[in-house]
Amino acid sequence: MEITGTITGIPYTPLLCKPLKEINFGEFDVNAAPSACLVNDSRFQFAVSKWVSPKRTRSYPFERVYNTLNIAQKITVIPIVKDEGIDGDRDYIQWDTVSLMSLLNVFVIFAYYDSAVVNSRNKDKQKITKQCFNNSYVLGKIKEIKQYHSSALHWNLNELQNVHSVIGKAKAAYRKIERNTGVPLHSTDGLDVFARQIGQDVSTFMQFSRGKSEKAQAREIVTVQPKEHLQTQTKAKITITNFLGGQYFLTADEVCYKGNTLTLIESKHTKSGWLPSIGDIKDGLLKMILFCNLTEVKVDGKTARLCPMIRLTSPKIKKSIAVHRKLNEKELLQFMKINGIPIRRQQFIHTLFDEAQLNNFSLMIEGVE
Repeated sequence: MEITGTITGIPYTPLLCKPLKEINFGEFDVNAAPSACLVNDSRFQFAVSKWVSPKRTRSYPFERVYNTLNIAQKITVIPIVKDEGIDGDRDYIQWDTVSLMSLLNVFVIFAYYDSAVVNSRNKDKQKITKQCFNNSYVLGKIKEIKQYHSSALHWNLNELQNVHSVIGKAKAAYRKIERNTGVPLHSTDGLDVFARQIGQDVSTFMQFSRGKSEKAQAREIVTVQPKEHLQTQTKAKITITNFLGGQYFLTADEVCYKGNTLTLIESKHTKSGWLPSIGDIKDGLLKMILFCNLTEVKVDGKTARLCPMIRLTSPKIKKSIAVHRKLNEKELLQFMKINGIPIRRQQFIHTLFDEAQLNNFSLMIEGVE
């Protein structure tokens, strides 16, 4: 099944953003700061999130970005490249990450790591860990954004077109890390190729990233992740075109296609709790932001009506509940009582259902064996 759609804007109201710690700009260290925080001085305030890898499937970076979405000015710090050592991975920033952040009006700082230590967990592997950003570089970029009077989209595109400088800094920093740790890293030839792909023009970078994303999508389409507990084993490719002309290559955990109605289901499962982790759920919510704003949706070339859904599953749930349009408060209270949902989680569930209704996606909490 081939699913296509277009995104022209991202209207969405998040309700589950957690309170962010406030840090004065003069005291801000991106490495010591929480994964998302408020950075301010007397003249500006930014919500700043950070990624620990340019790869989107690691460490819930979407949760970190989600927690900043209720703040007007948003920045996310992403390593342009992360090299874990010759026996580890080397990941690069991808076009669809930049494009998604632009859609969400998030300014991207393409940062670089300049210190690390030997990873001693597996002595048979030559890897590094505890990589730290160059904080002075990040502070300098925040100052530049403070003086920037155009959109995040324009900032992100301009930064991509002038990215050779940070790639050069990353190369020099990794050479220093290699000397200091004694751990061999990947050849810098790959970084040179990457720099050329970005630097020629944005369309070249899009094509370069697209090839990688399509391969990852093809791998994921035949793989059921351990945390996924699906009603079916069905996965489907989704190709999303945005107003930049860029494309995302995503997958849906489950799809239901009946008549001309397509239900895209993002599934999250827990083996032991009443609900999956908050990080897992917020990761799914960021996917809902995309799905809720898809237009011109087609399935194998035929126009379809779209219904996005999050499905949360747990063996602890005895009575299931699903909300498609309007929440029945009495039904929800009965659901939580029968299932013995702890008080500390009840307010979270209330707010989660409110967010689903406000943004027009469906939510199901279901028991599984």
